[in-house]
Amino acid sequence: MAKVDDPIAMAVRTGDTDLYFAEHVGRVVAVRGGKLDAKPVIDLRDTIAAGGERGLLGLAFSVDGQTMFVDYTNTNGDTRVDAYPMRADKTADRRARRELVAIKQPQANHNGGNVVTGPDGMLWIGTGDGGNGGDEGPGHAPGGNGQSLRTLLGKLLRIDPTPNAKGTVGVPADNPYVNGGGLPQIWAYGLRNPWRFSFDAETGALVIADVGQDKREEIDWVAPGTKPPLNFEWPLREGTHEFRGARPPRGIDPILEYPHDGRCSITGGYVYRGTKIPNLAGTYLFADYCGNTLRGTPVGAGVKSEDIDLGVKATSVNSFGQDQNRELYVLSKDDGVLRIDPA
Repeated sequence: MAKVDDPIAMAVRTGDTDLYFAEHVGRVVAVRGGKLDAKPVIDLRDTIAAGGERGLLGLAFSVDGQTMFVDYTNTNGDTRVDAYPMRADKTADRRARRELVAIKQPQANHNGGNVVTGPDGMLWIGTGDGGNGGDEGPGHAPGGNGQSLRTLLGKLLRIDPTPNAKGTVGVPADNPYVNGGGLPQIWAYGLRNPWRFSFDAETGALVIADVGQDKREEIDWVAPGTKPPLNFEWPLREGTHEFRGARPPRGIDPILEYPHDGRCSITGGYVYRGTKIPNLAGTYLFADYCGNTLRGTPVGAGVKSEDIDLGVKATSVNSFGQDQNRELYVLSKDDGVLRIDPA
C-alpha cells in the first residue's frame, strides 16, 4: 500500500471509505481510493515534540465521523488529547481545537497514546506510568503511578467527548470513581505502557497489550460486561511475576505473557473478524518491535491462549489498523502500511 511516513495509528470514519493514518512526526494523512492524498488531513508538527516515544501517538473518530481525536505529546513533552471537527472536504479544522485531556509527563517515555472510540460511544485513552524505570522517581507516586488513583498516569481512561452544558468534557456516570475515591476519568489502573488496546468487533471484549519492564510482555483480556475498576497489577507485578509486591485483591492476570528472548516490546493489534482469512477468526494479532514476525493467540471466554508465530515477516511494527470490513493492516516504521491478505 501507500508509503505513509512512520505510521503510528490508523482509523476509519463512518460513511467514509478512506483510511486515515497518524504519522509519528505529527501529521494525519489519508489514503483515498488506494492512493495517498498529498494534502494532509491536519498538520500538527509545530505543536508536537516528536522523537523516541514522543510524538503524535493516537487517532480516532467519533461514532458519527464528524470529530477527529488525536493523542500527542506537546512541545513540553506533556500529553494532550484534542478534538477537531471534520470539514466537508475531509480535512480537520485546526482552528476549532478542543482540549479533552491534559497530563504532565515526568519523563520522556511511557506516554501510552492510544485513543479508541469504544462500542459504548465513549472515548477510551491509554496512558503510561510516566516513564523512567520501575514506576519510580520524580513525578511518580509512592508505590508507583500505576497503583495511584490520584494520577491519570498508568491508566485506562474513559470520557464522554461530547461537550456538556458547561462546554467541558463529560465523565460517564458509570465510571467507578465518578463519585469519589479516585479521579473520575479512571476506568482501570495498574498499567505500565499500554501499546495498544482494542475492542473485539464481534464480542466487545477489551484486549490490552502492556509493555513490560526488563523480562516480560503481556496481553490482558477483559470479557464484555466486566464491571470496573480493574487492576492490571503494575508495578506490583510484571506479568504474573512479582516485581515490587504481591498480587493485589481482584488483580487481573494476563492471558498471555512471553519473555525477552530476542523480543523486547509488545505491539498490540486486533482480534481478527474479517472475512478474507477464515482460519484467523477469533485470533488476536500482535507483534513485537524487536521481533520480525506477526504473532497471534486465540482469545475468548474459556479459550486457551498460546503464542503462535504466524509465519509472516513484519519488522519494526508500530501498530495495527482495522478497516471498515474488519480486515487488518500492519503499520511498520520501516515499510509503511501493509495489508494482511490470504496467502
